[in-house]
Amino acid sequence: QVQLVDSGGGSVQAGGSLRLSCAASGYTASNYCTGWFRQAPGKEREAVAFMNTGDSRTYYVDSVKGRFTISQDNGKNTLSLQMNSLKPEDTAMYYCAAVTARPGICYGVVGGVVGPYNFDYWGQGTQVTVSS
Repeated sequence: QVQLVDSGGGSVQAGGSLRLSCAASGYTASNYCTGWFRQAPGKEREAVAFMNTGDSRTYYVDSVKGRFTISQDNGKNTLSLQMNSLKPEDTAMYYCAAVTARPGICYGVVGGVVGPYNFDYWGQGTQVTVSS
């Protein structure tokens, strides 16, 4: 059974940095699309950044490109999201998620054609608050 554990959220001022982590266990497939969604109060859950664990390709929504970097450790058990130049609009609950990879799913989730309901495994979430 796949389990994901989110950690690393916190409160920073605009322009600051935070690093989120997602510790995964129970992976049985050879390849997953995994990354983060976020949800602000009163808004829908939206994609942030994803990685295909098989080929390490990364995918970002336009609003975080150049500021956020997703990476995985050599053992592929921990995913990280380095968030720099944070803005107040980045304030949200961030959720790690994963699904067995299939063609186009990582690309599709940041493009808005694949929704969070397609993801099978979820972390508990971690709060990120950016003050102006």
